[in-house]
Amino acid sequence: MVSRFPVPFRWSRGLLRASSCCSRGISAMAGGEEAQLGGFLDYMDVLRNYERSGVPRGAGTDSGDGFDLGRMRRLLRRLGDPHTHYPSVHIAGTKGKGSTAAFLTNIMREQGYNVGCYSSPHLLTIRERISVGRHGGPVSAASLRDLFDLAKEAIDESIESENGSLTHFEVFTALSFLLFSRENVDVAIVEAGLGGARDATNVIRNSELAAAIITTVGKEHLAALGGSLQSIAVAKSGIIKEGRPVVIGGPFSTDIEQIIRDRAFLTQSPVISACDTGVRSITRCIGRDYAKPYQSCDIVVKISGDMPLSVELHDVKLQLLGDHQRQNAVMASCTALCLRELGWNVSDASIRAGLEKTQLPGRSQFLTQDEASVLGLDGAAILIDGAHTEASAKALSDVIKTVEPEGPVALIVGMASDKEHLAFAAQLLSGRRPDVVLLTETGIAGGTARSMPASSLRDIWTGAALGQGIECADIGAIAGDEAPTVNIDHLAPAAGTDKPGLMLIGCGATPFSRDLMKAASQLLRRADGPGAARGGGLICVTGSMHMVASVLQQLEQ
Repeated sequence: MVSRFPVPFRWSRGLLRASSCCSRGISAMAGGEEAQLGGFLDYMDVLRNYERSGVPRGAGTDSGDGFDLGRMRRLLRRLGDPHTHYPSVHIAGTKGKGSTAAFLTNIMREQGYNVGCYSSPHLLTIRERISVGRHGGPVSAASLRDLFDLAKEAIDESIESENGSLTHFEVFTALSFLLFSRENVDVAIVEAGLGGARDATNVIRNSELAAAIITTVGKEHLAALGGSLQSIAVAKSGIIKEGRPVVIGGPFSTDIEQIIRDRAFLTQSPVISACDTGVRSITRCIGRDYAKPYQSCDIVVKISGDMPLSVELHDVKLQLLGDHQRQNAVMASCTALCLRELGWNVSDASIRAGLEKTQLPGRSQFLTQDEASVLGLDGAAILIDGAHTEASAKALSDVIKTVEPEGPVALIVGMASDKEHLAFAAQLLSGRRPDVVLLTETGIAGGTARSMPASSLRDIWTGAALGQGIECADIGAIAGDEAPTVNIDHLAPAAGTDKPGLMLIGCGATPFSRDLMKAASQLLRRADGPGAARGGGLICVTGSMHMVASVLQQLEQ
């Protein structure tokens, strides 16, 4: 029997009490509010940042090579152990963490709970990583600055006592926990950064853990997490705690799911699977609301056993597109039902409303026509998606095929150097074959050390295309927003045959900007096909959340 949390779940506060935490939407991120963070950002910038430099081999494993959770615990102790002041839902997984966290956060907010949500990475401002309250939005710059000013002495002492080894992620995670304590949250939704067992967020004890979620297990950060899918599964299952329920997503291969279930057996933790035979979900159709697509889904959960869960939702309009996002919605729904079984007040109506209101920048995001016009791309359909793994490339390919089944397609791709570039390319080429592929470079976490050269990406994509029997025409480097002159016959099928035309492939001569999107639009406008008449087909920017951030930043500017 799983013990229930008293609701509300409260302790006396540690370091300080809260003032009102004003939050604002993403549209305010690039404005004057960021100037208030100057000293804080400078301080954080000198800390070791593995998002910028890359994670060391074995750092996420529960071994001698793994990150030292002891220093995180010592830092939190100096801050009054704020993470022990509220219950948390802890989420790990290769893909789907952020979307599942967003779905669940909105469900709980719809029910009226004061929710803290911590996720990573961010797109335009580090404030996006923390949201607090009943309405959401990034934490205000003033609240984050005041929090840092108050905690700085304890952080300085901790950095000195740890010989400077505290990292950017550890310090910011500690600050988020402190803010949640100050703001008296009813529950925190906490996304792990890397793996699980040795992640800085894995200081949550079973006495504070409401539930754990493991979304998927894939090959990202393979070296840092032990070198195999099995070692990655072991790392992620490290967030499972004694006697606390775990919701698993998947679908997983038999051996990977067994690793997770073995851990749950050892900790006597109930397992709720989003792939249980009692769980059914389906996308019935793709609709449009003010020209933006949504998927209409049915989600039915009928699970019996030690923790019976039940909900039946029809015609749920998800703004996040794709089968993978429907699965994330199922995981969030199962977790909400799990919390209901543990004594939380969560209605079916709140589950529906929370799912329908969830949207995340950079996840299968179609820009509005007004936004396309701001970029100088009137009439173009523009999709931005932070896909950067083989699995997310397949999900993106499926979205393109479902939402934009006709017309020419251009892909603009920039990636970090430590990704599976060939597998990523192969997945996107195996779906709706693009007419144009333009490779580029973008900064990763504010630096260029991890950026994959565009010329190297071009070689990889050319090889992947040839491996699938796709003939390419190299159009060379593109400078500015002028597309090179090419024979449009290359894009058309050979006369009298069903054989597709050549795929045009080229490189941006400068770091990624909207100029490359304009060049892609010109190339597509020259293509014959149904999409040409309606504004030049689909332009998809992908390969990295940093590519997405670049587009959003240019919109703000």
